[in-house]
Amino acid sequence: MRTINIFSVIGLAAVLSLTVVSCEKEGKEEVDTTKPVINLIEPEEGDVLQIGADVHFEMELSDDVMLGSYKVEIHSNFDGHGHETKADGEGFFFDRSWDVSGQRNASIHHHEIFIPEDAEPGDYHLMVYCLDAAGNETYVVINVELSHEAGEHEHEHEDE
Repeated sequence: MRTINIFSVIGLAAVLSLTVVSCEKEGKEEVDTTKPVINLIEPEEGDVLQIGADVHFEMELSDDVMLGSYKVEIHSNFDGHGHETKADGEGFFFDRSWDVSGQRNASIHHHEIFIPEDAEPGDYHLMVYCLDAAGNETYVVINVELSHEAGEHEHEHEDE
């Protein structure tokens, strides 16, 4: 009888230890380390943006879990810098963020970026940063030109 009790105790201990281990695994949350994805549609690389006008801005954002926010920055590229360094501070500068929290996918279309009449013409970087809810960040950089001579930008809007 004594051997049955020992085996019962050992079996019960094994079952309890498996239960504790599985509960610990279930209780741990997966850590989101995947960066969000930016698909910048407009403006495009090399576009000329009209000084004194708004910018047609369009993109799609996505994340495997949840988006947080996005930011658009425009700064001069007069010095030909890379993005391991900061711009030299000359020329026009734009920096604004928008909230897209609570969404896994976002289609962005607006005309909220305005290039003022006194902006200095020349080469600029337009950067888009996207931050997801877990704090993962990605960005894209395109080269654009600011000019008084830019033609009207034609684009088609989907029915809104």
